[in-house]
Amino acid sequence: MKSNKKKNNKKKSHIPFRLNLLFFTVFLLFATLILRLGYLQIVQGEEFETQVQRTETTLATGTVPRGEIYDSQYRKLVGNTPLQAITYTRGKGISGKDMATIAMNLAQYIEMPHVTELDTKEDFDVSKRDLQDFWIALNESKINKRLSEKELNLPATELYQAQVNHVTDEDIQFTAEEQEAAAIFKRMNSAYALSTINIKSENVTDEEVAKVSENLLALPGVDTGTDWVRTYPEGEMLKSILGDVTTEAKGLPDNKAATYLAKGYARNDRVGNSNLELQYEQVLSGSKSKSATETNQNGDIVNTIQSYAGKKGDNLVLTTDMNFQKIVEDIARDSLVQHRQGLNDRVYVVASDPNTGKILAMTGQKINLSTGKIEDDALGAINGAFSMGSSVKPATVLAGYMDGALTLDDNTLVDEPLKFPGSNTISSVFNRGGSVALNDISALEQSSNVYMSKVAMRMGGQYTYTPNTTLKIDSREVIDKLRAYYAQFGLGIKTGIDLPGEGSGFVGTDITGAQPLFFSFGQYDTYTPIQMIQYVSTIANGGKRIAPRIVSEVRGTDEDGNLGAVETQLEPQILNTVNVGKTEFSRAQQGMYQVVHGANGSARSAFIGAEYDAAGKTGTAEASYFGPVESAQGSSVENRTFIGYAPFDDPQIAVTVVVPYLPLPNTNKENTSIARQVFDAYFRVGKYKNLDAEVAKDADSDDAEE
Repeated sequence: MKSNKKKNNKKKSHIPFRLNLLFFTVFLLFATLILRLGYLQIVQGEEFETQVQRTETTLATGTVPRGEIYDSQYRKLVGNTPLQAITYTRGKGISGKDMATIAMNLAQYIEMPHVTELDTKEDFDVSKRDLQDFWIALNESKINKRLSEKELNLPATELYQAQVNHVTDEDIQFTAEEQEAAAIFKRMNSAYALSTINIKSENVTDEEVAKVSENLLALPGVDTGTDWVRTYPEGEMLKSILGDVTTEAKGLPDNKAATYLAKGYARNDRVGNSNLELQYEQVLSGSKSKSATETNQNGDIVNTIQSYAGKKGDNLVLTTDMNFQKIVEDIARDSLVQHRQGLNDRVYVVASDPNTGKILAMTGQKINLSTGKIEDDALGAINGAFSMGSSVKPATVLAGYMDGALTLDDNTLVDEPLKFPGSNTISSVFNRGGSVALNDISALEQSSNVYMSKVAMRMGGQYTYTPNTTLKIDSREVIDKLRAYYAQFGLGIKTGIDLPGEGSGFVGTDITGAQPLFFSFGQYDTYTPIQMIQYVSTIANGGKRIAPRIVSEVRGTDEDGNLGAVETQLEPQILNTVNVGKTEFSRAQQGMYQVVHGANGSARSAFIGAEYDAAGKTGTAEASYFGPVESAQGSSVENRTFIGYAPFDDPQIAVTVVVPYLPLPNTNKENTSIARQVFDAYFRVGKYKNLDAEVAKDADSDDAEE
């Protein structure tokens, strides 16, 4: 009995020991856990909290107003109108769902004008695909349930297309507010990471600005700001020369995007798209604002601090006086309205300072055959090319001197009809059948085709002429010589004008027989009006070929936002000097003087009574029509031209007029009539004597109406 009792006592004491061991082990584990939690919370708690709340600071840029454009008297031609704007800066890595949610919230506070493809098939700004994109952003899990396992494993681009394919028409039957949100989402989705775009910048009300400002915490990345839109106080004046800028939706042109991106532009930046806006992009664009942007781990923007406010683009001051430009445009337009004949549908006029290359006025007026309205085509003055006829003859005379075909002791040639086998007879209008001895001056006065032809023959080595015998010159060599000499004046080559897209004219390639002779009086290659103004300016200034230019100076902006101090003064750019003696040069100038003043001068009647001494040369070219009338393509037409300058002894202005596509025959004399009016307007004489007072009166009247 006693031994059994001991045995039972042993069993009873063993059980509590195991329980105690278990409790002790559990106690140690809990103690260890508590110590670890205490260590993490007390010792490393601040570090972990920092990691959780960690933000990343990066640099974001914003747009600034573009520089403006003024005329030579500092009157604004292109300006900016400030606009209130609702903006969005896209965070790094922000999801489509987050943006869609922000768009839904923002749609509660602003009205977002839109037209969807579901409403109309034309002129919509929210496509069906845009609506599908918005629905997918809000319903990604739902759309994925519609996909097969194979589709879910497709590459990202193909997967998204599969998602789009499974969006039904019922899915995108949005309410009006949802459609507004979809339009907002489209704008947001076009932004690149840490770039700022305008969600809405037109017709933004004060109420919308207030509502958005009050709810910014619920609208990550959204803010209020200002934007600008280009305005044109003078309407269509020089519009084709001034150019335009891209829209924010279009952003950088595809063909130049890489270049702009390398210079720090964003893809949605507005840039110069054509002409002056494009040519002077680096001047007009300004310096972007810079902001330190803090984003959290989700990519949401949590704070923005502006470090640099940016600098508005610099301003361009043109060489053109708006008042004179307007008068020249009116002269060209009135001429076209009152005196056009046949297929003639346009007129070009260019005026420049022959000593500096400054363009004083430049216009092209052209009839839109679809509407019947006259439109600005000033750009045609730099890229439209025409046969110019006899107005090239002063260059031919000087080419003869440069080549040695003419000398001061040997410059008299006989004007007589020239007949070569296989070629049309060459004769002068004033002498269709006789023989008249002319020197270089009288040849220009009477516009002798034969004199120029014989100069070309001499350049080819043939100094005598026998009727009906073969022309004994190397045609290619003579034309190449003439082109090289003409190029010294700017004919047949680009002038260097500060505008993109300048044309250089047509260079004929079918050179046979007597072609060099016709070429010598302007019946082969074609030239642009801007080439002609450089050419006549080179003659007027005594032989310096100067690049024509539209911009005179670059100015900053003062503290009040007005035109500031000069930053760059553009000086005349001399491209070359014509290689001919001063005396020889003066004979060509004297010949042009006789065209205007001589008894037999072709421009004499137009300049009778002028209060200044002008010099010039008219031109008449038989040409082929290549205008907009399809049925008339290739038909024979006549171009009338004029080049001139004044005053003769101290040139201040050079003028070129081109009136193309006239019928054969015609009575049009607008080449000289327009030139006379332009000179009169510049010198404020004749009917333009009180021009300044009339312009001021008109301006005061316009201000009163406003």
